Amino acid sequence: MATPTVVLLPMWAPGHFRSMLEAGKRLLLCSGGDAFRLTVLVMPPPPDSEASEVTSQLQHRDMASGHAAIDFHYLPAVGHGRTLVHPSEYIRLYAPHVKDAIAGFVAAPVAAVVVDFFGAPLLDVAHELAVPGYVYFASTAAMLALMLRLPAAHEEVAARLREMEGAVDVPGMPPVPVAAMPSPRLNDYGWFAYLGRRFMEARGIVVNTAEELERAVLAAIADGRCTPGGRAPPVYPIGPVLSLKKATSRADDRSPPHECVRWLDARPPASVVFLCFGSMGWMDAEQAREVAAGLERSGQSFLWALRGPPPAGDSRYPSDADLDALLPGGFLERTKGTGLVWPTWAPQPEILAHAAVGGFVTHCGWNSVLESLWHGVPMAPWPRYAEQPLNAFELVACMGVAVELRTCAGREGFVEAAELERATRSLMGGDEEGRKARDKAAQTKAACRRAVEKGGPSYAAMQRVVQDMLGSCVPR
Repeated sequence: MATPTVVLLPMWAPGHFRSMLEAGKRLLLCSGGDAFRLTVLVMPPPPDSEASEVTSQLQHRDMASGHAAIDFHYLPAVGHGRTLVHPSEYIRLYAPHVKDAIAGFVAAPVAAVVVDFFGAPLLDVAHELAVPGYVYFASTAAMLALMLRLPAAHEEVAARLREMEGAVDVPGMPPVPVAAMPSPRLNDYGWFAYLGRRFMEARGIVVNTAEELERAVLAAIADGRCTPGGRAPPVYPIGPVLSLKKATSRADDRSPPHECVRWLDARPPASVVFLCFGSMGWMDAEQAREVAAGLERSGQSFLWALRGPPPAGDSRYPSDADLDALLPGGFLERTKGTGLVWPTWAPQPEILAHAAVGGFVTHCGWNSVLESLWHGVPMAPWPRYAEQPLNAFELVACMGVAVELRTCAGREGFVEAAELERATRSLMGGDEEGRKARDKAAQTKAACRRAVEKGGPSYAAMQRVVQDMLGSCVPR
């Protein structure tokens, strides 16, 4: 029999696309390298997507470099004449093209179809073709638990969010304050509930987390506390799934180090706090000046990746920062010996891997969180959008790897200078909360690395995925 193929259906956004492809590479590794091939069906992004939120064909080849068992199949664009309010609406328009592509794989059996969690509507295609369908969930088990619970609790949760008080029950977690829930202003809970329902139709859910990180939540999903009246499909925690460059010595690496890395080279171990807020994170002058004042008063060494407001028009993505316009007069000169403000993209994984970095002020995107935990760097969470408020709550209240950073009452997402100063001092070991977070982050670093090694729980979970896929694979 020809080598079976596993079909991956990632979302176009780089964070989703790269995470699923890295998970696919892990699948190949755990299967011995020759049990499967991977076929990645690439959906063109919506016409209004910007270059910065789209993974390019060149990036696809780079991500698959060294893996001859990975093929890319580019689906034709789908036209639509109406405004689509959610990525899942757009993705499900691709069902006919996806079905035709999979049905056309006549040379080899299709072992499984794996869809991004926003692509859960495409499970219909897997069912129609009698192919096992799996969901790849690139976020936390806590967010998965919330989405699985919402079909039965949507009205109750919606009422709490409208009242803006009290707490929400997410099984496996302490009561979650309404302020720590994904913002209903920025997120459609109706779609969360819809996707949670669709997840129940999958053969399995592969999650980018580790048992050690979210043991109680994973147990709550497994024993049915999130899905009254039924059990969720098997959940496979295979994380951390990260795209990390293999370590090379400076002598072997011919490319010069980034300027931020060279600056860190001159700093003592664990002495620098790093501030970075993801691909969509930016600050206006009022917020930037509060951050500047807090950093200066803290006396801590810092590396701050500061981006400016998006350019005029419809762009959601930040511009390179105009430091003269955003920062207080004299700030750069006064902090020249202790800090560096970097006004454009910064190589976050390389910076977090550097021994000089001792703390991370982050927007709490899950990929960023996993990178920080992989390197044992404690965090001060400053969430901005999507599921990030829930991630922030979990880091502080459940994992213990972060110190709380409080936003200003009545001003969503705004942090005052005094609070940033307090959190930065704490994060860098200035009080008991910070010391506990540093110790826990170091323990979590070791746990994350053990998890993905041969014999570790995440490796074992991926082996179970492999066995399930092989066991269900039949010639067509």
